[in-house]
Amino acid sequence: MNPLGRLRKVDPATWVAFGLVALHALWTTRLQWDIHRGLGTSSYDVGLYDQGTWLLSRFKAPFVTLMGRNLLGDHASLVMFLLVPLYWVVPGTETLLAVQSIVVAAGALPVYFLARKKLGSRVMAVAMVCVWLLNPALNGANLENFHPDSFLALFLPLALWALFERRWRTYAVAVVLCMTVKEDVSLVLVPLGLLVMLRGERRKGLATVAASVVATLAGMFLLMRSLIGVPTRNGWRIPYGGVTGFVKEALTNPTNVWEYLTSEGRAFYLWQLCAPFGFVFFLAPEVALVSGLVMLANIVSTFWYQFHIGYHYSLVIVPALAFATVIGVSRLHRDSRRIAVSVVFVCAVLGAYAWTPLPGARQELPHWPANHPVAVAARDIMERVPDDARIAVYHALAPHLAHRKYVYQFPNPFRVVLYGTDISLEGTRDPAADSVEYVVLPLEMDEDMRKDFAGIAGDFDTVAKNQFWGIWKRRSPSSPAP
Repeated sequence: MNPLGRLRKVDPATWVAFGLVALHALWTTRLQWDIHRGLGTSSYDVGLYDQGTWLLSRFKAPFVTLMGRNLLGDHASLVMFLLVPLYWVVPGTETLLAVQSIVVAAGALPVYFLARKKLGSRVMAVAMVCVWLLNPALNGANLENFHPDSFLALFLPLALWALFERRWRTYAVAVVLCMTVKEDVSLVLVPLGLLVMLRGERRKGLATVAASVVATLAGMFLLMRSLIGVPTRNGWRIPYGGVTGFVKEALTNPTNVWEYLTSEGRAFYLWQLCAPFGFVFFLAPEVALVSGLVMLANIVSTFWYQFHIGYHYSLVIVPALAFATVIGVSRLHRDSRRIAVSVVFVCAVLGAYAWTPLPGARQELPHWPANHPVAVAARDIMERVPDDARIAVYHALAPHLAHRKYVYQFPNPFRVVLYGTDISLEGTRDPAADSVEYVVLPLEMDEDMRKDFAGIAGDFDTVAKNQFWGIWKRRSPSSPAP
């Protein structure tokens, strides 16, 4: 059958599902581009990925001067190599944001195809697509700059779909792709392997567990430690002095641990994760528990962003809950399925209204549009920066000027702030400061920025100013950095 004939055989519900996915990807891409062009992105967490991927695409070591670390040492995100061919054609922050929007939206398709088969209803399957696309955690992660974690919104649903469909080659490819995303992905792949074992595929489950653990150890102790000197920089996020201390505290002072786990809105965070699915995933607890370790890690963490719904740390929890919801509904009597899906759909809409910055929702995503005067003035100033110059710039300009080997987020490298891996250097002057040729900053500075700029102003001359921005060039040539 020719391709046109195959397209004609696609049922209307599938066209609707693909259409919803496409519309969501287009809408979020357009919104993110507008945010970016209105200076709503930053060095962290877009500029650093843009610089690192651009360096990779130019066959250079991805040492990201915006953070003072190798991109692959910060996290073992080998998945970034998949973006290199795109950077040969359309390099830039907007490419990263578009790819992220596409993979997050596309994760709805494995959910759709499983729901269509398990629930026996195309209408209910399309409803589950909407449940995915409306999810607050997914949309929060998608609109929070760029993170490689977003690929798990597609790879993990693909692995789960392949598991339930017993498509083992597809499953293996999806699991390998998951392992390229980040060093800690074993938190979700180990439970996935256990689920495979529970479903009677002992060897495949053991292989999943073993491969994910090896990938994590290799990512941390071979790749990351070789590039930045330590296997992880996030050990401080575990309270009571680490894993051993937390376990000891839980055994000796469980009341303290309970008070900690219910503090700072952690209980409400769990509500935000679960409520959009109407808690129906409890009908398939073994599937929902694939996300259990990630959920536990987030609520245990001392890092505020991990237990708040609008950040990428919650994204990896959603696929297991979505698939558990589908499997849970399929275990109901056929007459009850429509009611259950209706409940889930209503909960998804209410969750989106309450916690997702969608059009007409209670929450908005405040940002300057691309035509905001400050953004327009910034683009005028940035055009005056030579392409190969070594620069230190305001954080919101970094994603627009990252395609170079040396670009720093001011006050780096003149005063080290959140840079490198050695915290003892915080506040000191990095030797690379002598090689910076241009500084680009807003004219309206906060107190710290004014002090930092006053300390170097004698070495720089004004090149240009407009109503909002200024660019300064080093007065005399300096020797290149080693």
